[in-house]
Amino acid sequence: MTKNAFTRHRSWFYSAGIALLITLWLVTGVFEDEDATPAENNVAAIEIVHSKVRVRTQTAEEIVRTISVNGKTAPARVVELSAETDGRVEFIGAERGSNVERGEVIVRLDERDRSARLAQAKATVAQREVEYEGRLKLQSESYVSEAQLQEAVAQLEAAKAELRRAELDLDYMVVRAPFNGALQSRIVEIGDFVKSGDPIATFVDNRKIIVTASVSEFDAGHVTVGKQAEARLATGELVHGTIRYVSPVADEATRTFAVELEVDNQDGAIRAGGTAELFIPAEAVLAHRVSPSLLTLDDAGNVGIKIINEDGKVEFVVADIALSTANGVWLVGLPQTATIITVGQGFVTTGSLVDAIPESDVETSLAIKATD
Repeated sequence: MTKNAFTRHRSWFYSAGIALLITLWLVTGVFEDEDATPAENNVAAIEIVHSKVRVRTQTAEEIVRTISVNGKTAPARVVELSAETDGRVEFIGAERGSNVERGEVIVRLDERDRSARLAQAKATVAQREVEYEGRLKLQSESYVSEAQLQEAVAQLEAAKAELRRAELDLDYMVVRAPFNGALQSRIVEIGDFVKSGDPIATFVDNRKIIVTASVSEFDAGHVTVGKQAEARLATGELVHGTIRYVSPVADEATRTFAVELEVDNQDGAIRAGGTAELFIPAEAVLAHRVSPSLLTLDDAGNVGIKIINEDGKVEFVVADIALSTANGVWLVGLPQTATIITVGQGFVTTGSLVDAIPESDVETSLAIKATD
């Protein structure tokens, strides 16, 4: 064997040996993986990291649920004053917007011949009375028949009726305030001629104001006449009153029931026609008080709050607000004892597991750091 041939065979042996060693190493590694533990093989375990949220566990308290609906203010009474006789306006006793006491003159028409007709009617009555008395005396002496006496009675009654019409016609020439209130509008001026039935003015009772609103079918059962309630006006003022009316029939279009709250307004401070929010106490319920900032929206756009359920997962509960105050909103529909997410609710989704940290632990930690 020549030297060159030996060299070629030696290279082949080296290559075959290296291939054999690699094969043995791979086979050994496979069996080693099958029998070895993750720690022995240095396989890193994947650790699942949960989002951290701050929570507060609280128990529901009993409150009186309040029905809250939007409404508007209106006068307790509105009366359209009309002319009750024909005539020309000769006097205006009240201007628009002025307060008027019951019986005060708003408009007076000219008398024309009313006083003369009244005097004539009085004279006719006096004459018919004399005639009746004379026939009555003659009838007792049998000089006048019963029919003639009854004729005198009829003439006397007709004269009295004419006198009454003349008195009323004279009285109708003056349009007076029907009750204490205010003149909202007046559509006649001095010199205008009006006929019986023509509108004269609109008169309102503003000494009492009503707040009108509509409640749902569910809430209507909790509203009764005589119940005390309150309303917040557009100015922010809170006024108290009494429910005076609850409609017995629902509105055909909205299926809601009209209600009216009567509020005293002797000083005239409350203006009619403004917006108001009506608060009517309903039934006692168990509710949780939370800050409005804790409320969030779900994918459907519903307003609600996120809590941690018994499985330790995030749960979204639609907010059913029973009462709204300056200190927060009271929600019903939550568990009696609820773990509410107070920080981080915007970064977790419904159904996800979270690392819930009680607020008390955070406060304790901050207190310790403050003393260091």
